[in-house]
Amino acid sequence: MSASPAPVDAALLDLGEVEGALLCFGGPYSNLQATEAVLAQAKRLGFPPERVVCTGDVVAYCADPKATVDLVRAAGIRVVMGNCEESLAFGNDDCGCGFAAESQCAQWSRAWYAFAAGALDRDAKAWMAGLPRQIRFALGGRRFAVIHGGDENIGEYVFASTPAAAKAACFGRLARSGPLDGIVAGHAGLPFTQVVGGRLWHNPGVIGMPANDGTSRVWFSVLAPDADGVAVRLYALDYDHRGAARALRAVNPGLPYAKTLEDGLWPNMDVLPEAERRLRGRALDAATFAWPVRPAAAE
Repeated sequence: MSASPAPVDAALLDLGEVEGALLCFGGPYSNLQATEAVLAQAKRLGFPPERVVCTGDVVAYCADPKATVDLVRAAGIRVVMGNCEESLAFGNDDCGCGFAAESQCAQWSRAWYAFAAGALDRDAKAWMAGLPRQIRFALGGRRFAVIHGGDENIGEYVFASTPAAAKAACFGRLARSGPLDGIVAGHAGLPFTQVVGGRLWHNPGVIGMPANDGTSRVWFSVLAPDADGVAVRLYALDYDHRGAARALRAVNPGLPYAKTLEDGLWPNMDVLPEAERRLRGRALDAATFAWPVRPAAAE
């Protein structure tokens, strides 16, 4: 980094110009084993904490909410507030995912949310309350914003199949705060990279739960400047998923997510658009996406 990151206001953290590559991941989801694995991989790849960014939802479905928060805090990485952090920090009644009231997902979320809320102390919740809702950085001459879900709704699901017009509208609103060429966002749980109107939308996936692709692998990405622009490399991560599943069954045996950790299939697809539902069980490939477009003009 060329300068120490400095908060612009309570909701925004500006990292300035990033020198070198940036490692991104989302959704640790209280999965201690996966969080340990991605942080170890970041270290092996030579990423210092200030060049590691998490798109939020440190706590969710899995067995170790407090240990996962403690690990992320001790690592010193950059974390944007997710809807789970917002809900837990401010004592909301549910996780804020927007599940239909009597749906299976809502019933399951009540169980893990109550468990997580009881496991976290006031210090952990205070840390969550202080997280930025947006992180800005520049990389390879491009300007990026990191958000959790949507810019207007922290729990908004944005998928590859989400209409380009909705993504373009998000770009337009965020660009009011300064020039913007790319968005890194999480929440949806499925990695994808697209160019929308010349700008980049990237979701690095999550490391706390498989991507509904029939494998136990989880996902992270690396954004790196190259000669033509920015290269986005998606990485699969193998970790001790059996240990994570055993830990979850020990504390919440009624939840279906331990099986998901093992077989890689989501127990419910209510939040998914039809295009993403059709991809269930199809193994994802690690890939590099080259983004050779010119930076967007200042707005």
